[in-house]
Amino acid sequence: MVTGLVAQTGAGTVTGMLTGAGLARAWPHDRAHAFFSRTRWNVNILGIVLARLIVRTLLAHGAAITVAVDDTLFKRSGKKVFGAAWQHDGAARGPKPVGRGTCFVVVGIIVELPFLTRPVCLPVMARLWRPKTGPSKVELAASMVKLLAVCLNQPLHVVADAAYHGRALRHLPEAITLTTRLPASAVLFGLAPAPTRKRGRPRLKGARLGTPDELAETATFTTTRVARYGRTDQVHIAEVPCLWYGSFHTQTGCAGRCRI
Repeated sequence: MVTGLVAQTGAGTVTGMLTGAGLARAWPHDRAHAFFSRTRWNVNILGIVLARLIVRTLLAHGAAITVAVDDTLFKRSGKKVFGAAWQHDGAARGPKPVGRGTCFVVVGIIVELPFLTRPVCLPVMARLWRPKTGPSKVELAASMVKLLAVCLNQPLHVVADAAYHGRALRHLPEAITLTTRLPASAVLFGLAPAPTRKRGRPRLKGARLGTPDELAETATFTTTRVARYGRTDQVHIAEVPCLWYGSFHTQTGCAGRCRI
């Protein structure tokens, strides 16, 4: 079924998978439909098996794994569709970016294929997010990333957009790094000073450094070349060790600023 989904060029339906796998004349279609409608299987185990297959086949042995996290909305029109609701839709057309459907938080592994000029993301895990019910998107992402790190037993470099930050991502295991986009309103602080050995609790953060725009006014930029969107560009980058105290508390991070 997976081979058929990749190979077929038409609709991504169950019968389309059978056609892509060359099984349309060999299998009755109800055999394939039963796998999704009646067969019991664990999505976490399936994701781990798929992730291990990708790492073993498409990545160098022992190399750090780049993991992308994002969410996507699948539009649904039925009134009884489980988890469907009106919510943000980044791909919506028109002035209001909203749509009705089911939203899944997706975790994928970034790989480079020899026949493509840019990296691709291969999804390995997904969990349904229900607005105002159950875990948040950040909590779902954190649970999947931690599970991947434990099962793969290799360093993970996680990348996500500005929506993924907060309490659930604090104190990640040492084998996991997180890169996300700072909101323009984020306030950064210097690292905590050394203990003074005086009475009272030691300070948890240093002096206020300001917002990303305020930091950029005095930061020292260096020139480097980066590969992105299938091309190589020359950009100016500044790095400032700091604390994003409001989201990551005392976990040390590095604020980066890039300009073309």
